[in-house]
Amino acid sequence: MALPRPASPAAAPLRRTTEPAPPEFPGCRAVRITRDAIADFEGRIEYWDAATETAWMVCEPTTVYHEGPGQRLAHLAALIAAGRGSPITTLGTSDLLVRDARGERQRIMQADQIVYVHPVETVPRGAAVEVGADHLPDVVLEVDYSTDVRRGKLGLYEAWGFPEVWVEVPDAASPSRSRRRPSGVTIHRLGHGGYRPAAASAAFPGWTAAEIHAALNEPRLSEATSAVLTRVGRALGDAEGTVPDDDPWLRGQRREATLRAVTQVLRTRGIAVPQGLAARLGNAAPSDLVDAALACRNGADFLARVTRNG
Repeated sequence: MALPRPASPAAAPLRRTTEPAPPEFPGCRAVRITRDAIADFEGRIEYWDAATETAWMVCEPTTVYHEGPGQRLAHLAALIAAGRGSPITTLGTSDLLVRDARGERQRIMQADQIVYVHPVETVPRGAAVEVGADHLPDVVLEVDYSTDVRRGKLGLYEAWGFPEVWVEVPDAASPSRSRRRPSGVTIHRLGHGGYRPAAASAAFPGWTAAEIHAALNEPRLSEATSAVLTRVGRALGDAEGTVPDDDPWLRGQRREATLRAVTQVLRTRGIAVPQGLAARLGNAAPSDLVDAALACRNGADFLARVTRNG
């Protein structure tokens, strides 16, 4: 049973620190999109500015090397959420919007992935994440496959108050990427003096930059990464008062595995499996089910033992 969480903090106000002037977007090309057109624009952009009606888009064609890490993070976050026992939401390349004093769109930025660790309380309900009005994502992922967010977007994220930005440089190299820039993840965490590189995430306690990079680049989930995700999920669960069985999907999977084990035990002992077994077990604990299957004399005795323990 989940413990009640403390009241959610108010949305972070828009920071009014100095922004890059003008911000740079290496690896991108400038495209004109008018104020009227941007409202209905459905393509992928890095940044849009109303003052010049200019959008910046990545020059190189979209590849799995660029898109993969963002999708991979969504999968990893879902596994951590199951281990914690409560949901985590990823919203992909949603608009991160700043409005001017008249309420008009002033600037828009898109990341490769944004993550809300406590979405029930904080995820925005509108069409965009509005800076200064909505809760900001707990984590922003930027993938520098052919770009360099440090020269433009990172300064804007800092000025707008985003608490944690991960910059992933994939193991797969891009022809346009400098060979002097090694692959890896840099975690930028916001403090009183702006962003500082950190060895581990604050949003996902104990998840280190090296572990994140390995997880984003491996072709399939490894045992090592699985153990890391379990550790991070349990750390979040311990802080929140939740356990894996609070996750409905994982609870169902564990129950199915227990039923298969109980059925096998009964059959091995030559005991007929009661009809409609799953529907007759109620809320009996998995350990009680296995104990009853090992100790019972027949199917009726098994059900009686389970009923007493349930």
